Amino acid sequence: MGIGGGIALIVIGAIMSFGVSDRIDGVNLTLIGYICMGAGALALILAIAMNAQRNNTSHREVIEQRTTPQPAPQAAPVVPAVPVAPATPVVQAQPAPQAPPAPQAPAAPPAV
Repeated sequence: MGIGGGIALIVIGAIMSFGVSDRIDGVNLTLIGYICMGAGALALILAIAMNAQRNNTSHREVIEQRTTPQPAPQAAPVVPAVPVAPATPVVQAQPAPQAPPAPQAPAAPPAV
C-alpha cells in the first residue's frame, strides 16, 4: 500500500464518518470511519518515509575481472658461439694541412 492507498483509506473513512447517516444494528459506522482515516494517515506517513529512505540510498557498481594464468615464456634457443676474429681498428684519414696564404703585394697606384 503506497501513497494512493493511504489517501483512499482517508477518503473512505471520511465518507463513512461524516457522509453516511444509515444505522446498522451492532455496527457503528462513525467509529469504523475514524479507524479507516487513522489507518490511511498511518499508511500515508509510512509511504512517504519509505520513499524518502529509498531516495537516500547509494548504489555502487562492482566489476569483477577474471584473469587466466598466462603460460610461462619460452626461453630462446641456445645458439653455439662462433669465434670471431678481433676487429681491426678503423683509422679515419686526416685532411692534409694547408699552407698559410702568401702575403700579397700592395697594389700600384693608378696612372694619371
